[in-house]
Amino acid sequence: MVEVIRFPGTVEWSGENPGIFLKLNPAGPFTTLASFFRVVLSPHGRGHALVLIQPPNDFMRTPAVVLTDNEPLARWLVSDFVAKFGAFQGIAGMRSLLYRKLDSVESSGDPGHIYSEMVKAGDLTITLTWSGLGVPFCFVNPPELSATGIHHMPSVFVGCLDASILVNGKRLPGAPIPREVAGRKITTAMLAFSETWIRAE
Repeated sequence: MVEVIRFPGTVEWSGENPGIFLKLNPAGPFTTLASFFRVVLSPHGRGHALVLIQPPNDFMRTPAVVLTDNEPLARWLVSDFVAKFGAFQGIAGMRSLLYRKLDSVESSGDPGHIYSEMVKAGDLTITLTWSGLGVPFCFVNPPELSATGIHHMPSVFVGCLDASILVNGKRLPGAPIPREVAGRKITTAMLAFSETWIRAE
């Protein structure tokens, strides 16, 4: 008899969480971090959130923002998940995030080739684009290997060769660097679909 695979614990949220983490120097620190959430199930309901931390510049008043259409959800995602993602730990911008109301979100393209998420909030338009996309693969991180250390995380990842972040049409500096996930060589920019975080019992 075929055994059913079950994950003991509580499903905390499910949805999508693509990211783009950029460096100016592959050996240096991350200079620009973007983590996008499209949540379909959570204790705080459905919603979107874009966490963006970038270098100071002359076309965005604050270098650390969260654009969201569900602020309670976004604050929970930041405190319980994003703050524990390796690239975001120790980043000064995490202590001064400005939350802004999201007006619209639009995805476009094809995850097999090039894919974008465009987020608008007032006079601010941010476009995340992933290109040179690879073959999708599915894996499950056990709790001890997850970012939080307490969640199972089944997910579908699509790695990419290049990615960009545009703020009101201007490209932020930096490029993704190579990394390995579940034995696959990808970069620090990836699509993450069908992602579910299950708090282990």
